[in-house]
Amino acid sequence: MLLYTKESSEFNLDGDFLLGGLFNIHLANGTILDRPEAIDCSRFQVMRFTIEEINNSTVLLPNVKLGYEILDHCSPIYNFPGVLDLISFNGSIRFSWEASDYRPLGKVMGVIGASSSADSLAIAPLFTLKLIPLISYAASSSALSLRAKYPAFLRTIGSNKDLVDVIIRVLQHFKWTWVALLYSDEAFGKDGLEVCIHEVVPTEICLAYIAAIDDNTNFLNVFQQIDLQNISVIVVYSVQPKALALIEAAVVHNVTNKVWIATDTWFFSKSLTNRSEIERIGTIVGVSEKTANLSGFEDFINSKNHSKPHNVTGDFVCEQDCNCDDITGKDILAEEASYNFQVYTATYAIAQALHNVLECDRGKCKVNGTVYPYMVLNEVKKTNLTLLNMTIQFNEFGGLKFPSVNIFVLAKGVITQVGSYETNPSVVLSINSSLIQWHANGTVPESVCSPECDVGYAKTPEGIHRCCFTCEKCKNGTYLNITADAYRCQECSISEWSLAGSTSCQLRSVEYIPYSDPMAILIIVGAMILAALSLAIAVLFLVHHNTPVVKSAGGLMCFIILVSLALCTISIFFYFEKPSTASCILRYLPFILFYTACLACFWVHAFQIVCAFKMAAKFPKFYSLYMKHHGQWWLIALPVLLQAVLLTTGYASSPPHPVNQTDLYPDKILLACGIGHSILFSMSAILLAFLVVLCFALSYMGKDLPKNYNEAKAITFCLLLLILTWVFFLTEYTIYHGEYIQTLNALAVLFSLYAILVCYFLPKCYIILFQPQNNTPHYFQELIQDYTKQISSQ
Repeated sequence: MLLYTKESSEFNLDGDFLLGGLFNIHLANGTILDRPEAIDCSRFQVMRFTIEEINNSTVLLPNVKLGYEILDHCSPIYNFPGVLDLISFNGSIRFSWEASDYRPLGKVMGVIGASSSADSLAIAPLFTLKLIPLISYAASSSALSLRAKYPAFLRTIGSNKDLVDVIIRVLQHFKWTWVALLYSDEAFGKDGLEVCIHEVVPTEICLAYIAAIDDNTNFLNVFQQIDLQNISVIVVYSVQPKALALIEAAVVHNVTNKVWIATDTWFFSKSLTNRSEIERIGTIVGVSEKTANLSGFEDFINSKNHSKPHNVTGDFVCEQDCNCDDITGKDILAEEASYNFQVYTATYAIAQALHNVLECDRGKCKVNGTVYPYMVLNEVKKTNLTLLNMTIQFNEFGGLKFPSVNIFVLAKGVITQVGSYETNPSVVLSINSSLIQWHANGTVPESVCSPECDVGYAKTPEGIHRCCFTCEKCKNGTYLNITADAYRCQECSISEWSLAGSTSCQLRSVEYIPYSDPMAILIIVGAMILAALSLAIAVLFLVHHNTPVVKSAGGLMCFIILVSLALCTISIFFYFEKPSTASCILRYLPFILFYTACLACFWVHAFQIVCAFKMAAKFPKFYSLYMKHHGQWWLIALPVLLQAVLLTTGYASSPPHPVNQTDLYPDKILLACGIGHSILFSMSAILLAFLVVLCFALSYMGKDLPKNYNEAKAITFCLLLLILTWVFFLTEYTIYHGEYIQTLNALAVLFSLYAILVCYFLPKCYIILFQPQNNTPHYFQELIQDYTKQISSQ
């Protein structure tokens, strides 16, 4: 049990329920705060005015009279007697943590105060013990947002986080990224420092220089460090005495051309507005909680006698005897009304909560029941008021749900509002720059470590601060999204492209050859003609299948070759339009398989020619066995079957498929077909090349056969054209990678087919149709006999 008694104060009013008020009217040295302003005289007068306004209301607490107990809360050393008096009951204080022992604490239902973060942190635990709502009008420390530790604390001012957020937005608005932060070495300043360091991390702002200011600070060294780093903007997060000492030192040391960002703890001091030399240090930008003119407050002040506080004992306490009688209503009204509206809203919040607890309705409140402070606290947290066109609600941390801040500039001794920061219904920062008289020849000062990069240039950090950087142009295929990451060029997606120095990517154009393309039409028509000619020649050969020309051309093998040529043309139709897996398979399979059949027939035919005219005479037994067992058909079937196995295996494991060729052109996507299984595809190509070489070698061996019976020469010429066609295509493929490479590929296939049809079969058709005299057994027998005699004579 702790006992404490105290005489009644003159700063009180009896009522059904009492509201406590904590205002640091004096400093501990016994002088009025910031004389001759007496700011806190104005604030506690606002509380008195608000309670009188509520008592005169017929809507809010209609049959209830509110009283108050206002205490001078001037120093941590002398604060507690008054605070203990507020929570005492019948002159005693009982601390108990048992719910059954919760008992009334007198008439005090809530307390307005205290006026600083340090004072609030010191006394908030006392009010937490009995859950008495403590609503501060000026304490902004983020530590007070801890609900588990301070459940009874609320405030009608934004927290340091809210204030820092506004300061950061102001810095961003004017593009100031190279900033110094000076903070007072006490609770308010240290908390502001921690919040600033945390909040600037996701921004482009760098705290280039940080220093604490106290009574022992070497201000000259601070200013030299700031100038050394070329910093033009200084954020001063400090209580009033330390901040004013800093500004005084800036004037003494002739600091010029700086922008000073001030908090409302010191911006409105008369020491700034009344000193003409203040303009030399630069431009002072202040951020302050939004206020409103209190209608009727002037009449209230002028109608009251403003007496001095009462001295309690001979020992020094905050309410010591002092010369306060000279503070007139005019003096109070002349002061800057900072925090006045916050006192007004805090008082109304408790009154409205008490109104709800008493279930006031139809001009009457239920005053017979017992009211505990924790009931009022629960209702305060639900506050939803509209006062002077401003919405008052508390968030889950006990702070304002919708903080509002005004932005001011001090120029030529006059404070001018130049902007505001609103959070309801949305977050909006508005600044009228035309109202600002900058010290730098009327232009917005710059404070950056490195100038901003040009469009499309990424920042490369230099040193420990990300505000210091060099600029590097983004390369082709990359772009800079400055809102996402100004320090890295991002790759365009596979379907997009960009030029160097781009800020976005563009879709690539998709390139392929449609059937309507003129070259495609010509090639398709050529393929259809070739197929028709192949079938027509096959019919012609069928009609004359017993003639020497058809037999010497290969006989039955001619029909295999002609049908294979016609089937090869199927591939040509699938080199155009958008590819699919099926079209890619049909692009390669028919030509590779059936052209293998053509070459197999040619190499066997060339082998037979050489055997018939050379090896038959030198190796008659071998030739006899070859003819007896139909060796020519085995030699044809073997490479065809091998090719079929290779194609089937390769397409089963990895068939040809559509691919987007994106590496050839930065702005185009070429639609093509992949070859599928690369190893098996290569083996198929090697087999074709081997057959070509084998045919060419055998046919070249028969170059000296009879003039009119030289099938080997025809085969040699066909193969020579075939080789030249693919050499030309492969050469073109290495130097040209445009969309028409598919057209050239189809053209190479078509030429390969025409080489055989034109060079091998058309001459024979000519003999059949126009030289029938040369298509007789007698004529061919004479040629063979002449050649045999020629060989025998050698």
